[in-house]
Amino acid sequence: MEFIILQFLESIFLQGDLFGMTQGPLGSADPLVKGIIPSMFGILGFSILLNLFNAVVRRKLVDQEKLQRIMKETRAWQKERMSAFRSKDAEKQAELNKKSAYMTRLNQEMMQMNMRPMMITFVPLILIFYFVLPPLFAYTVALSPISLNVIPGDFFSLTCTAEKVDGKICHNEHDVYFWAWYFLGSIAFSGIIMKITKTSMDLT
Repeated sequence: MEFIILQFLESIFLQGDLFGMTQGPLGSADPLVKGIIPSMFGILGFSILLNLFNAVVRRKLVDQEKLQRIMKETRAWQKERMSAFRSKDAEKQAELNKKSAYMTRLNQEMMQMNMRPMMITFVPLILIFYFVLPPLFAYTVALSPISLNVIPGDFFSLTCTAEKVDGKICHNEHDVYFWAWYFLGSIAFSGIIMKITKTSMDLT
């Protein structure tokens, strides 16, 4: 949950002008890291390190056993409630509704536990995105055989479109923006890192 919220909040501003700090997609016309291959692996390295940072902070600040216990209890109650609703068991619904206030408190506690590490990791992550990574890497750092822009409009473009190919930011259609490559790398590695560090939100 924390990872998804962080990445979504970051992505909102990545291709715009945030307080005058950037113009257009993040990246540099003359990056310190040259070439697609070094850039691809360099950004993947940053994505792994930042995910590890998030996981370490989460382990330090969140009681994982308590969080897992709350999640199991709330999900079991939700499952029972849905089952009673589908079967139109009024008696069971009334019984479960008596625990609504208690479950609301548990959900609030779970949100607070998840927000605590986010308050620490969010600011460093944004600073790294705007002041560390852009000078290091070009605007686009990978090639995709197809467009990855599954969301209509320019709000969340992962790859360059034919209209934006200008030889400065994009050289080819479907070039992958540097921040998008980080985004995809983070998604790929976050689950593995959360499993290894035992900070996963998965109850299975």
